[in-house]
Amino acid sequence: MKYEGMIIRPPSEARSLLLQVTVGCSHNKCTFCGTYKGERFRIKSYEEIEEDIIEAGTYGRIEKIFLCDGDAFIIPQRKLVPILKSMHTHIKGIKRIGTYANAKSILRKTPDEISELRDLGVGIVYLGVETGNEALLEQIKKGANYGQMVQAGKMIKDAGIELSVTVLLGIGGIEKSREHALDTARILSEIDPDYAGALTVMTVPGTELYEDYRNGRFILPDVFGFLEELGIMIANSKFTKCFFTSNHASNYLPLRVRLPEQKEEAVRLIYNVISSRNNRALRPDYLRGL
Repeated sequence: MKYEGMIIRPPSEARSLLLQVTVGCSHNKCTFCGTYKGERFRIKSYEEIEEDIIEAGTYGRIEKIFLCDGDAFIIPQRKLVPILKSMHTHIKGIKRIGTYANAKSILRKTPDEISELRDLGVGIVYLGVETGNEALLEQIKKGANYGQMVQAGKMIKDAGIELSVTVLLGIGGIEKSREHALDTARILSEIDPDYAGALTVMTVPGTELYEDYRNGRFILPDVFGFLEELGIMIANSKFTKCFFTSNHASNYLPLRVRLPEQKEEAVRLIYNVISSRNNRALRPDYLRGL
């Protein structure tokens, strides 16, 4: 398998074959993300991709495949469909294909096109929502507003594809901490994803957010401020059936809960840690990372 640049994948794709079909991120403007800075986005040629697919076919049965990189969903349908068909031709045992997406790449496809991708094995899409606060979405340069985020998420779910969304604790800084948390609970409730993950903002050198942080224009909440946001998000969410996690390496308090069934239990745990200032329940800073 041939890989270029930085390769990332969701934690839940740890056992998946990573097939790189694009290099970099089609958007690559988010103020907090330094993953693909300086890297020019491109879609790999069909010949490059098929060579890797044929090689993967020699590995034996492969049940899960994740399409890298930052936004494989942006590939035009006329190019993406042959790639998926080739995967099924050469690789035996495929049960699920996953990919990152952004709102722009989802909204560029029609409902019929998304359903076609489902029929070809795309079983889960990972969407970075980050916040439900309209002003913050513009400020962090997500490239989509609240309504577009909701529409994109619903298009995936309506097609019968599982949806996993991520949100960012602390992205509003101290100044917008509470409104960010409340608005994010609102957008999560409206999208109603199958999975939701809360990550904690870490300022990365080379990003706009880092420069704002270094120059005092952006002030992060403290540890218990992050937990307060997490508590507000969970307490004010209204999910049908969602597996909610905060177990990413960036988080202080790892949680894995099923909502709404375990909502009260999760909120009670969060506020017990906050009120007791129990640092022993938290992941130490030296173990945190992106």
